[in-house]
Amino acid sequence: MKRLCLVISALLLSFCAAFAQDISAQSEKKKKIEQEISFIDKQLKNLNSKQKATRANLALIQKRASNRKAIISGLDTQISATEKQIAEKNTEIQQLQAEIDTLSAYYSKLIYNAYKNRDTKVWFMYVLASEDIGQGYRRLSYLKNLAGTVNGQAIKIEAKRKEIEEEKSKLEAIVRQTNSMKADREKEYNKLLAEEKESQKVIKDIARNQNSYRKELAKKKREVARLNSEIQRMIAAAIEKERQEKARQERERLAKEKPSQTTQPGTETAKSAPEKSKSRNLPVDDKLSGSFAQNKGRLGWPVSSGVITEKFGVHFHPVYKNIQLPESNGITISTTRGAEVHSVFEGSITKIVMMPGYGQCILVQHGEYFTFYCKLGRVTVKAGQKVSTGQVLGYLEADGQGSSIHFQIWKGTQKQNPEAWLRN
Repeated sequence: MKRLCLVISALLLSFCAAFAQDISAQSEKKKKIEQEISFIDKQLKNLNSKQKATRANLALIQKRASNRKAIISGLDTQISATEKQIAEKNTEIQQLQAEIDTLSAYYSKLIYNAYKNRDTKVWFMYVLASEDIGQGYRRLSYLKNLAGTVNGQAIKIEAKRKEIEEEKSKLEAIVRQTNSMKADREKEYNKLLAEEKESQKVIKDIARNQNSYRKELAKKKREVARLNSEIQRMIAAAIEKERQEKARQERERLAKEKPSQTTQPGTETAKSAPEKSKSRNLPVDDKLSGSFAQNKGRLGWPVSSGVITEKFGVHFHPVYKNIQLPESNGITISTTRGAEVHSVFEGSITKIVMMPGYGQCILVQHGEYFTFYCKLGRVTVKAGQKVSTGQVLGYLEADGQGSSIHFQIWKGTQKQNPEAWLRN
């Protein structure tokens, strides 16, 4: 029974610890989401009347609503967990009460027997009435230990009563926490309803201007096509340049080896070894590429704060569901006006170009990987320059009261989803 109690206690302690960790993780996640919602609120507040009926504005509103739903979902999970704990606490309290009832019944019997045998003459007669010596000895031992047993039973009952009071206190704290979370959930739900109402208003405003949006979409498709074509051309040129440079280095290495092979054929093996070692150290880009790949999911964002308003891949218009938007080879992040743009990893500036609809764009090479930064208004680096992780590349152009950056990642000529590479 003692072992069973110890096992149950250990399981309860581990459950409480896991529950506390889960609550802490959920609270941290909620805090992060709330910070993002606060940032979106500021962005939306700065929009002028013309910018409100736009797809970008709608994306911000829908992102905020999505975050709000995530908070509500997290609260639902926490409430469910605490309600489960409340049920378990009630079960524990009922079990403790049952134990107290059993102990009390036994205690009452002990008190009755002690009262009945309070006269020493009665004790003596009770022992003499035994059927044999063994029974007499047991009765005598029982009478001697009766007082101690009564006191011990009273102590056990008091300890159980204290334990049940502690459990009730814990239960009250959990109930208060649950009620607080339910109140928070109600507030978040009311905010969500208001935000969804705002979203519907923007959708209606957009729907009124379908012709102008179709013209804007056609223009956007041309800009995206030019951008995609240009970046593929730049990456192909960079890869070809690197291939030619490696070929040139290989020719120089072979040219240096040729005279030594003619004059000293016997030393061919001795001299070829260090040359091969030197050849392995030549492609520094391979080392950078490896480091870049190892940091997948841990790269910093190209801007210090912001929210993703356009995701990677093919998507449909949020209002005109039958209209497919231009395929995005990267992501667009809405951020503060004129924000600094940082290199997400060390590398070298391959190219700086001006693209219609995207402002100034910077291509940075990291070995076989490339990162592409668009919509800059001012650039602080130049082509061929080496850059370190986090170094400022320039500043975004203003877009009303805010700014946005279009960001891409490529592995050679294979486009990557930047969200898989950036820190959450």
